[in-house]
Amino acid sequence: MKKPKYQLIVDFIKEKISKGEWAIGGRIPSQRHLARMFDVNRSTVITALEELMADGLIEGKTGKGTVVINNTWTLMGNRTSTNWNENVTLGIHKPSVSTVQEINKAESNNNLIQLSKGELSPEMFPLEEMRSIVQRVSNQLTPFGYEEPKGNIKLRQAISNYLKMRGMDISPSSILVVSGALQALQLISIGLLQRGSTVFLEVPSYLYSLTVFQSVGMELKGLPMDKEGIKVDSIYQTKERGKSILYTIPTFHNPTGTLMQKKRREELIKYCEREQLPIIEDDVYRDLWMDSSPPESLKSMDCHGNVLYLGSLSKTLSPGLRIGWIVGSESVINRLADLKMQSDYGSSTLSQHVATEWLSSGLYDQHLETVREQLKVRRGTALEALNKHLRSYATWDIPTGGFFIWIKIKPMFKVKRLFDKALSKGLLLNPGSIYAEHSGQFIRLSFGFASLDEIRIGIFQLSQIIKN
Repeated sequence: MKKPKYQLIVDFIKEKISKGEWAIGGRIPSQRHLARMFDVNRSTVITALEELMADGLIEGKTGKGTVVINNTWTLMGNRTSTNWNENVTLGIHKPSVSTVQEINKAESNNNLIQLSKGELSPEMFPLEEMRSIVQRVSNQLTPFGYEEPKGNIKLRQAISNYLKMRGMDISPSSILVVSGALQALQLISIGLLQRGSTVFLEVPSYLYSLTVFQSVGMELKGLPMDKEGIKVDSIYQTKERGKSILYTIPTFHNPTGTLMQKKRREELIKYCEREQLPIIEDDVYRDLWMDSSPPESLKSMDCHGNVLYLGSLSKTLSPGLRIGWIVGSESVINRLADLKMQSDYGSSTLSQHVATEWLSSGLYDQHLETVREQLKVRRGTALEALNKHLRSYATWDIPTGGFFIWIKIKPMFKVKRLFDKALSKGLLLNPGSIYAEHSGQFIRLSFGFASLDEIRIGIFQLSQIIKN
């Protein structure tokens, strides 16, 4: 006999609770989410929840939704069970803000139009070349174990050659291979800075959507930007030297797409050298220029080892490789290499071999040419749709590289709960609030991932949400 639909929900929730997957004190999914999951109306969900409440397993709590209050083990007698939900608030690393958590979860939903993702579309993934390189690596494979602390020497030499082509004369001994630029930031935060240090950064900034520095007791201090990047005269150190660092994305800034011009870069380097303010230069978008190559990096202007330089293959080739690098003075790299060994004993050997082949074979630079052409087409499609549908409601600058268009909704159009409204219509956007832009009038729109048709449809839908 077929079970009624509400009973399927009851059984599902009971199984989650009895296995410990939903712990005591934890919030269960919303009625709307459960209704969507089981393809039923809300009244069916309510019937199921009422039965679970009668069994003493769940309870509605004001301001918290419906939470688990018992499991089958505790109901069998006078026993107590570990409340893991108390433990998850005790760790020193802060959680992501709720919107960021929701975005991270929704980015795996293929039914949504993804105008949030800061990565290349599968349409631009060089599948045949990747298969060929992986096959080549496989054919040359010998028994392998852990790599040396700084990373595979052939990969570091390939990165050194790659950087030389971009104006940076860096020895392999001054390069640390990491699992993406985010790991680089985590290593820097625990290895080079004191608790209570100040991290200067642009406002808005990608870094505000992370908790990597705040979790170890750092204070973020925002610096205003204009169309050429950070306003250098806004940097004011109030603490003693050695307790501050500057984090910047000067090339195709995330989220605004701003490109810092050469004169501003020179001003910034000069100021930071004079004030002994070290710099973290996040340069992961450098190769994604569309109109002309960007000015030389801050690192290439650095004569005193003041700049820590971050690069990655995640934005240009594949985030799945998990290969990035930090460049710095040897003493700094040795320190960070030791910390990396303590955390994961080195990045994947296979990924390092594959990355070496890409960089040393010439295929990476060929791939970049294709990517730039594709991004030009995508940018054109996005700008055409924006001009057609959003010109009356918003303003934006035209990016010359990267994936992002920073959209400012005009003040007369107040859109409350824009992120939620867009998500309910199958459209995933990154609101400005996650980058510390709190007016509610900004959106970071990515044209890197969605298909051309999805870009057009998504921008049209966005105009309808703002209009209504």
